[in-house]
Amino acid sequence: MPHSPYTPPWYLRNGLAMTLYIAFKAKGNWETTLTAPEPPYQEKIFIGAQNVPIYGRLSKPDNPKGTIIGTYGITGTLDNQWYLKLLGRKAFAQNYAVVLFDWRAHGKTARLSPTLTSDGLYEGEDFVRIAAAAKAIGCPPPFWFTGYSLGGQLALWGVKAAQSLAYWEEDIGLEESDIGGGAVICPSLESNRSLSYLVQHPLGRYLERAIAQNLKNLARQLYQAHPDAIDPTAIEKTNSIWGFDKALVIEKLGFSSVEEYYEASSALHLLPHLTKPTLILYAADDPMFDPTLISDLQTACAENPVLDLVLTQQGGHVGYISSKETQCQALYSDCWWAWNRVLEWCDLNSRPLD
Repeated sequence: MPHSPYTPPWYLRNGLAMTLYIAFKAKGNWETTLTAPEPPYQEKIFIGAQNVPIYGRLSKPDNPKGTIIGTYGITGTLDNQWYLKLLGRKAFAQNYAVVLFDWRAHGKTARLSPTLTSDGLYEGEDFVRIAAAAKAIGCPPPFWFTGYSLGGQLALWGVKAAQSLAYWEEDIGLEESDIGGGAVICPSLESNRSLSYLVQHPLGRYLERAIAQNLKNLARQLYQAHPDAIDPTAIEKTNSIWGFDKALVIEKLGFSSVEEYYEASSALHLLPHLTKPTLILYAADDPMFDPTLISDLQTACAENPVLDLVLTQQGGHVGYISSKETQCQALYSDCWWAWNRVLEWCDLNSRPLD
């Protein structure tokens, strides 16, 4: 399919600059960049894998053409993840039903359950069960799983989980054919390599420390809600992303090391096995991920025809603010190139083949 070209404004042509702009500046003015209002969301408690309750928000237009299901990255909540709110507004305005959710150990889901994260190993099934529950209350297929950063990894696991629906022991009211596929922005692909790259980079180590502090705060909130489920002394030892997973996550999942856990949950290894159409938007100047992953990603996508890789030279980490020229060329009404591209792609792949 033809790809809408992407170029950033001149002042955001550096990947780190774009990433920092998204993190600190854009969150304050994003609502001024589009006219679509907040959808009329309803709160909904979904039941995910292992019977874990998952908090979500659902909005359905009168005659939706499909359903977008999405979540965010490594930290945050539905209340503060404006980039996901942006998707909700744009998708609803384009006549999609929208389901956004707090994934395990995040936001209001953390208040409902002390279950910690698994980086996709169980979150993939969460996506599928959320789709089944949404279908039961009138959200139509095709269902598109989406996310960004680590949320993109979770969505890829969701696509993989949906492919096994025919072999599930229970009928959850969802067919494999109901799942359209996935569309992800700057997904985490291989944590062993990327975390090693990040902490060795002079500026990357500061990004890693900031994320680690957010993870520690997340764990403290989880402890306040479920004091019998988490050891507070372990929380205080978590001064890195790797340390968070070592102290709190891997033992409950049955892994002997963090490296083993990251290898098992790697999204890169999933790519050859996906059979549903999947869009991957990835920026070569993303400062969060090891650049050596790009060649592996290209190889995986070249060898699997259902994968549609859009690799851009610029864009940063979950940035993709576009220049005025790009907006005009693509006929986009705003600067949010990545979400525009995702919805454009979902529209095209929802059409029946001639």
